[in-house]
Amino acid sequence: MEIGIDSFAAANVDVNGNLDFNNAKSMGELLDRIEFADKMGLDLFGIGEHYRKEFLDSAPVVILAAAAGRTKNIRLTSAVTVLSAADPVRVFQNYATLDLVSQGRAEMVVGRGSFTESFPLFGLNLHDYDQLFSEKLDLLLTIRDNEMVDWAGKFRPALNRQAIYPRPMQKQLPIWLGVGGTPSSFARAGRLGLPLMVAIIGGETHRFRPLVDLYRAAGDKAGFSQDQLKVGIHSFGYVANTKEEAVANYFPGYARAMTKIGKERGWPPVTKSHFDSQSGPLGAIVIGGPEEVAEKILRHSKALGGIDRFTFQLDNAELSHDQLLKTIALIGQKVKVLIG
Repeated sequence: MEIGIDSFAAANVDVNGNLDFNNAKSMGELLDRIEFADKMGLDLFGIGEHYRKEFLDSAPVVILAAAAGRTKNIRLTSAVTVLSAADPVRVFQNYATLDLVSQGRAEMVVGRGSFTESFPLFGLNLHDYDQLFSEKLDLLLTIRDNEMVDWAGKFRPALNRQAIYPRPMQKQLPIWLGVGGTPSSFARAGRLGLPLMVAIIGGETHRFRPLVDLYRAAGDKAGFSQDQLKVGIHSFGYVANTKEEAVANYFPGYARAMTKIGKERGWPPVTKSHFDSQSGPLGAIVIGGPEEVAEKILRHSKALGGIDRFTFQLDNAELSHDQLLKTIALIGQKVKVLIG
């Protein structure tokens, strides 16, 4: 199983959760963490895409390219590319270039995103949410598989015998499909034979099994082998020396951050009892000491019929740079070893 980290390039905050606006320092520390993750033997590092003051990842491929020059082995991916709001031609060109810069270590996870700020920012209609994604995914895969492209759609000018360059170093640029809980998204990934990255940030992980089964069944029906139908999980997580230490470090910032987002979405404030249920044996949050975290990841893998990749989302709890470095070390030196 591949083990990695996803980051939203969170800006630094003070002890009260207020942004300190030293964005250059935040970005420098993020690059330090990616370099450190490479040294600790992690398999991949992903950068998200958001258009909010608290996250500095509106240009993720730029961050990944900077990280490519400071790393040797770790795979560099988006987490996720908001494809609905992007031009697939430029997305492919950017990540093909990243693949060349990183000597064949680039990937992308494409999805629709959980925030909607990109739609008004780029003059898009939110009512076209799924149509935009479906059409742009079709174009992106066409470009990936063909140097010379003939394509026509509704939302973008047609391409007529248009060559798309550069081509990546890898024979085929890896493209994963990032999904939440929509059955049609799981089925689409299976029909296309794309590896699946499931964002499980709430509820009980085992409840996603029917959706993962739907993905595998759709892929099988479309003629793809089970080896091609990879499954990954992206979940909130944090590792410390003990469960008690992990909760003490993680919960205060998590509660502030998630309560703030909850106000935008009509969710109730985060309570300790809710957090305890989510960080317990069946809940989605993967937090604790190294042995406990490794056991939970393996338990989640078994519950879903086996997973190929697990990524920790560490940017949702206002953790300090030092705390993040320590958890990266524990993930690389202990959790990854325990999982095998």
